[in-house]
Amino acid sequence: MKILHLISSPRGAESISTKLGNAIAGKLQAANPGNTIVTHNLATTPFPHLEEVQITSFFTPAEKQTPELAEAIKHSDEAIAELMDADAIVIDAPVYNFQIPSTLKTWIDHICRANKTFSYSENGPQGLVKGKKVYVAISSGGIYSDGPMKAFDFIEPYLRGLLGFLGMTDLTVYRAEGLKVPGIGEHALENAIDSIAV
Repeated sequence: MKILHLISSPRGAESISTKLGNAIAGKLQAANPGNTIVTHNLATTPFPHLEEVQITSFFTPAEKQTPELAEAIKHSDEAIAELMDADAIVIDAPVYNFQIPSTLKTWIDHICRANKTFSYSENGPQGLVKGKKVYVAISSGGIYSDGPMKAFDFIEPYLRGLLGFLGMTDLTVYRAEGLKVPGIGEHALENAIDSIAV
Protein backbone atom coordinates (compact mmCIF):
# COMPACT_ATOMS: atom_id res chain seq x y z
CA MET A 1 0.00 0.00 0.00
CA LYS A 2 1.14 3.52 -0.81
CA ILE A 3 -0.07 6.27 1.53
CA LEU A 4 -0.08 9.97 0.69
CA HIS A 5 -0.22 12.16 3.80
CA LEU A 6 -0.99 15.86 3.36
CA ILE A 7 -0.26 18.23 6.25
CA SER A 8 -1.82 21.69 5.97
CA SER A 9 -1.46 23.23 9.44
CA PRO A 10 1.36 25.77 9.93
CA ARG A 11 1.56 24.94 13.66
CA GLY A 12 4.25 22.30 13.31
CA ALA A 13 4.57 19.83 16.18
CA GLU A 14 1.78 21.62 18.08
CA SER A 15 -0.82 20.94 15.39
CA ILE A 16 -3.70 18.74 16.52
CA SER A 17 -4.78 17.93 12.95
CA THR A 18 -1.23 16.77 12.20
CA LYS A 19 -1.15 14.60 15.32
CA LEU A 20 -4.46 13.03 14.31
CA GLY A 21 -3.31 12.58 10.72
CA ASN A 22 -0.08 10.97 11.92
CA ALA A 23 -2.12 8.57 14.05
CA ILE A 24 -4.24 7.59 11.05
CA ALA A 25 -1.18 7.09 8.85
CA GLY A 26 0.52 5.14 11.62
CA LYS A 27 -2.42 2.77 12.01
CA LEU A 28 -2.56 2.28 8.24
CA GLN A 29 1.12 1.44 8.23
CA ALA A 30 0.73 -0.98 11.13
CA ALA A 31 -2.18 -2.72 9.39
CA ASN A 32 -0.27 -3.02 6.12
CA PRO A 33 3.36 -3.95 6.82
CA GLY A 34 5.74 -2.99 4.05
CA ASN A 35 3.74 -0.05 2.83
CA THR A 36 5.23 3.35 2.09
CA ILE A 37 4.20 6.81 3.28
CA VAL A 38 4.85 9.97 1.30
CA THR A 39 4.31 13.05 3.47
CA HIS A 40 3.85 16.53 2.07
CA ASN A 41 3.82 19.45 4.45
CA LEU A 42 1.84 21.99 2.46
CA ALA A 43 2.53 24.65 5.08
CA THR A 44 6.31 24.51 4.69
CA THR A 45 6.35 23.56 0.99
CA PRO A 46 3.21 25.16 -0.44
CA PHE A 47 1.93 24.90 -3.97
CA PRO A 48 1.78 28.22 -5.82
CA HIS A 49 -1.58 29.93 -5.99
CA LEU A 50 -3.03 29.64 -9.46
CA GLU A 51 -2.21 32.55 -11.73
CA GLU A 52 -2.78 33.12 -15.42
CA VAL A 53 0.27 31.12 -16.44
CA GLN A 54 -0.90 27.99 -14.58
CA ILE A 55 -4.45 28.24 -15.90
CA THR A 56 -3.13 28.69 -19.44
CA SER A 57 -0.84 25.69 -19.04
CA PHE A 58 -3.75 23.50 -17.94
CA PHE A 59 -5.62 24.18 -21.17
CA THR A 60 -2.69 24.08 -23.59
CA PRO A 61 -1.89 20.73 -25.28
CA ALA A 62 1.54 19.36 -24.37
CA GLU A 63 2.86 19.71 -27.91
CA LYS A 64 2.03 23.43 -27.89
CA GLN A 65 3.47 24.30 -24.50
CA THR A 66 6.15 26.95 -24.30
CA PRO A 67 9.02 26.47 -21.82
CA GLU A 68 7.22 28.86 -19.46
CA LEU A 69 3.98 26.86 -19.61
CA ALA A 70 5.83 23.55 -19.25
CA GLU A 71 7.43 24.88 -16.07
CA ALA A 72 4.13 26.26 -14.76
CA ILE A 73 2.33 22.92 -15.06
CA LYS A 74 4.99 20.86 -13.29
CA HIS A 75 3.49 21.20 -9.80
CA SER A 76 0.09 20.04 -11.02
CA ASP A 77 1.49 17.13 -13.04
CA GLU A 78 3.57 15.94 -10.09
CA ALA A 79 0.67 16.27 -7.62
CA ILE A 80 -1.69 14.34 -9.89
CA ALA A 81 0.87 11.60 -10.53
CA GLU A 82 1.43 11.22 -6.80
CA LEU A 83 -2.31 11.14 -6.14
CA MET A 84 -2.90 8.50 -8.81
CA ASP A 85 -0.06 6.38 -7.44
CA ALA A 86 -1.44 6.37 -3.88
CA ASP A 87 -3.78 3.72 -2.50
CA ALA A 88 -4.78 5.78 0.53
CA ILE A 89 -4.76 9.51 1.16
CA VAL A 90 -4.66 11.09 4.62
CA ILE A 91 -5.63 14.77 4.63
CA ASP A 92 -5.08 16.91 7.73
CA ALA A 93 -7.69 19.69 7.76
CA PRO A 94 -7.74 22.11 10.68
CA VAL A 95 -10.73 24.46 10.76
CA TYR A 96 -9.65 28.01 9.95
CA ASN A 97 -12.51 30.50 9.83
CA PHE A 98 -14.91 27.64 9.07
CA GLN A 99 -12.81 26.42 6.13
CA ILE A 100 -9.64 24.57 5.19
CA PRO A 101 -6.26 26.36 5.16
CA SER A 102 -5.42 28.06 1.88
CA THR A 103 -2.43 25.74 1.44
CA LEU A 104 -4.75 22.75 1.19
CA LYS A 105 -7.08 24.62 -1.17
CA THR A 106 -4.14 25.40 -3.43
CA TRP A 107 -3.17 21.71 -3.60
CA ILE A 108 -6.78 20.96 -4.54
CA ASP A 109 -6.62 23.60 -7.28
CA HIS A 110 -3.60 21.82 -8.76
CA ILE A 111 -5.17 18.33 -8.78
CA CYS A 112 -8.51 19.39 -10.29
CA ARG A 113 -7.90 19.22 -14.03
CA ALA A 114 -10.26 18.32 -16.83
CA ASN A 115 -9.30 15.11 -18.66
CA LYS A 116 -6.78 14.32 -15.93
CA THR A 117 -8.79 13.85 -12.73
CA PHE A 118 -12.29 14.38 -14.13
CA SER A 119 -13.97 14.53 -17.51
CA TYR A 120 -17.26 15.60 -19.04
CA SER A 121 -19.45 13.33 -21.13
CA GLU A 122 -23.00 13.23 -22.44
CA ASN A 123 -23.89 11.70 -19.07
CA GLY A 124 -22.33 14.53 -17.08
CA PRO A 125 -19.02 14.81 -15.21
CA GLN A 126 -17.04 11.66 -14.44
CA GLY A 127 -14.40 11.32 -11.74
CA LEU A 128 -11.18 9.70 -12.94
CA VAL A 129 -9.46 9.13 -9.58
CA LYS A 130 -10.72 5.67 -8.69
CA GLY A 131 -9.97 3.03 -6.09
CA LYS A 132 -8.66 5.34 -3.38
CA LYS A 133 -9.40 5.30 0.34
CA VAL A 134 -9.41 8.80 1.84
CA TYR A 135 -9.13 9.69 5.51
CA VAL A 136 -9.67 13.26 6.70
CA ALA A 137 -8.33 14.45 10.07
CA ILE A 138 -10.33 17.52 11.14
CA SER A 139 -9.43 19.55 14.22
CA SER A 140 -11.50 22.42 15.57
CA GLY A 141 -11.86 24.55 18.66
CA GLY A 142 -15.63 24.24 18.53
CA ILE A 143 -18.00 21.36 17.83
CA TYR A 144 -19.31 21.30 14.27
CA SER A 145 -20.34 17.70 13.68
CA ASP A 146 -23.57 18.19 15.62
CA GLY A 147 -25.47 20.79 17.61
CA PRO A 148 -26.02 24.52 17.04
CA MET A 149 -22.78 25.04 15.08
CA LYS A 150 -23.38 22.25 12.56
CA ALA A 151 -24.54 24.82 10.00
CA PHE A 152 -20.96 26.11 10.00
CA ASP A 153 -19.48 22.69 9.17
CA PHE A 154 -18.23 23.52 5.68
CA ILE A 155 -15.10 21.34 5.61
CA GLU A 156 -16.57 17.83 5.56
CA PRO A 157 -19.30 18.61 2.98
CA TYR A 158 -16.78 20.46 0.80
CA LEU A 159 -14.18 17.68 0.83
CA ARG A 160 -16.78 14.94 0.36
CA GLY A 161 -18.27 16.82 -2.58
CA LEU A 162 -15.03 17.88 -4.23
CA LEU A 163 -13.14 14.61 -3.80
CA GLY A 164 -16.28 12.65 -4.71
CA PHE A 165 -16.51 14.69 -7.92
CA LEU A 166 -13.00 13.46 -8.74
CA GLY A 167 -14.02 9.85 -8.03
CA MET A 168 -12.83 9.49 -4.43
CA THR A 169 -16.09 8.50 -2.77
CA ASP A 170 -14.66 6.17 -0.10
CA LEU A 171 -13.97 8.82 2.54
CA THR A 172 -13.83 8.57 6.33
CA VAL A 173 -13.66 11.56 8.65
CA TYR A 174 -12.11 11.61 12.12
CA ARG A 175 -12.52 14.70 14.28
CA ALA A 176 -10.66 16.13 17.22
CA GLU A 177 -13.27 18.78 17.97
CA GLY A 178 -14.27 20.95 20.87
CA LEU A 179 -10.61 21.59 21.62
CA LYS A 180 -11.46 24.92 23.25
CA VAL A 181 -14.54 23.62 25.07
CA PRO A 182 -13.95 23.05 28.82
CA GLY A 183 -14.48 19.44 29.81
CA ILE A 184 -14.26 18.24 26.20
CA GLY A 185 -11.09 19.68 24.75
CA GLU A 186 -8.81 17.97 27.24
CA HIS A 187 -9.62 14.55 25.77
CA ALA A 188 -10.65 15.45 22.21
CA LEU A 189 -7.48 14.24 20.50
CA GLU A 190 -7.23 11.09 22.60
CA ASN A 191 -10.85 10.20 21.86
CA ALA A 192 -10.37 10.85 18.15
CA ILE A 193 -7.29 8.64 17.99
CA ASP A 194 -9.10 5.88 19.89
CA SER A 195 -11.90 5.97 17.31
CA ILE A 196 -9.61 5.29 14.34
CA ALA A 197 -10.40 2.06 12.50
CA VAL A 198 -8.51 1.25 9.31
